[in-house]
Amino acid sequence: MSLQTDIKAGIKTAMLAKDPVKTNVLKGISAAMTNELVTIGRTPQAELSDEEVLTVIKRQVKQRKDSIAQFVEGGREDLAADEKAELAILETYLPAAMPKEEIKKVAEAKKAELGITDKAKMGMLIGAVAKELKGTAAEGSDIKEVVESLFA
Repeated sequence: MSLQTDIKAGIKTAMLAKDPVKTNVLKGISAAMTNELVTIGRTPQAELSDEEVLTVIKRQVKQRKDSIAQFVEGGREDLAADEKAELAILETYLPAAMPKEEIKKVAEAKKAELGITDKAKMGMLIGAVAKELKGTAAEGSDIKEVVESLFA
């Protein structure tokens, strides 16, 4: 069963359980998936691959994290709490984050493979590691942090 099918089934389950927060989050993901299909030139009835669905969900997670930071900064803890509840639901659909030690192994191997020795090419290394780990549960911010630590 695909991730997209799981999410669509989750909407029905959340509605039956009368869980408005989960229902709204899952409907939001569903709408974002439809938008993604249209953006990449497929029909709205087509199905995204699990990797494409994860990309959509990660985008939603990033939006929630940004909103939480802005609400906390603006002193609106009530709104931040709502966003945190939605973020928790979104994160249940993401695979567990890749440990930084695993990212570091890949980053060190890429650094040696590409022969990068100076900090000026750090951006190139971050891009290469991100490309290598695409489709895994590695967070972009973690990749950047690990690569920067190799040059510290």
